[in-house]
Amino acid sequence: MTWTLDTLRQRRVRYDDLVPCRNAFIDTRSPGSDRKENFTIIGPGVAESADQHVHISEPHGFNVGGARQPDGCLNSQHSHEGAEVFVVHTGRWRLFFGPEREEGTLDIAPGDVVSVPTQMFRGFEKLDAGTGFLWVVLGGDDPGRVRWAPSVFDLAEHHGLVLLKSGRLVDRIAGETIPEDEEIETAPDGEEIARLVTPSPERLAECMVRHEALRGNADAVLAAPGVEECGVIAPAASGDGFGPGPISGWWPHGFQLRVLRIAEGAVTPDYHCDEPEVLFVQSGGVRLVSEAGELALGTGDTFTSPQGWTHRLEADADAEVVVVRGGDAPTGPRRAA
Repeated sequence: MTWTLDTLRQRRVRYDDLVPCRNAFIDTRSPGSDRKENFTIIGPGVAESADQHVHISEPHGFNVGGARQPDGCLNSQHSHEGAEVFVVHTGRWRLFFGPEREEGTLDIAPGDVVSVPTQMFRGFEKLDAGTGFLWVVLGGDDPGRVRWAPSVFDLAEHHGLVLLKSGRLVDRIAGETIPEDEEIETAPDGEEIARLVTPSPERLAECMVRHEALRGNADAVLAAPGVEECGVIAPAASGDGFGPGPISGWWPHGFQLRVLRIAEGAVTPDYHCDEPEVLFVQSGGVRLVSEAGELALGTGDTFTSPQGWTHRLEADADAEVVVVRGGDAPTGPRRAA
C-alpha cells in the first residue's frame, strides 16, 4: 500500500483531540470518582458504556487507552484478566491494592511505568494539584471485562447504576430498565476475592520501572548518535538486541514496551516493523519522515505505524517516545536496506 500524509494523519490521535467518556464504568457517579475521564485510543477497550468513543478500531493485538483525572479523583478498585500497563504522562498518582485498598500502595510520577499483575484488585488516585493523564496499554484485542470490588457495586446501586452480566450499564436515574433477557452482574464473593490475591511487595517491585532507572541499550537496532532505546517490558527476548525485562511479568502481555530517547537534532535510522507499532510522545516532539513527507507528533500524541512502512524519527528538541510493539517476542525494527 502507498501511504500518503492524509492516510497517515488518520493514524495519529492528537492529545487535544481526545474524546473523553465520563460515564464509562459502574463507578462513574461514586463520590470521588465522578470527575474522571476515560479514553479508548486504540479499541475496543473495556468501557461498560455505549458512549465510549473509539479513535482507532483497527486490531493491534493490544489496546491503548487513557485516564485523565483532577487531584483527589479516584479510580475504584478493580481487577483485570489481561495485562494493564500504566505510563505516567503527567501528575503524581497513588496505586492502591486489595479489594478495599487495604493491601498496600505505590506512588508513581511522570515517566514511571507500572504493569499491574492480572487477577488482583487495584485502583488509583491523582495526588497533586491540577489534572493528570495516564496512558494505558491493555493486553489482547479483547482485553476482557473489569471485575469490580464489592463496595463499588454498593455505591453504584445507591447512585442508580446497575451492571449487567453482558457488561452493559443500565442507568435507572435516566429511566433505563433492565431487559427481561438480561441478568444483573453480582459482586465477587469471598471465594473469588480469595483468588484475587495481591502479590508481595517484593514481587510488585518487579512490575515497575522508575523513569530515572531507564537505561539505553547500545545494541538496539535504532541506536544512533543522540538516540537510545530503553527496554521496559519484555516477557522474552526479541529480534532487535533486547533480552527479557526489566519487567518480564509472570502473566502474558502480548506486547513489548520501550522508551526511545532522541536528543535535539538527532535522527533514528530508517526502519520498518512487521508487527504493530504504536508511538506515544511522552515529552518533546518528533517528526515522522518517510517518502510520504513529514508528520509531526507533539507531546501527548499517539500514532500507530503501518506495518512494513519505512520511516524515521527526527527531533528538533530533546524528546522521549514510548514505543509498544505487538507480540511477546516481536522481530522488532528492521533498518532499511
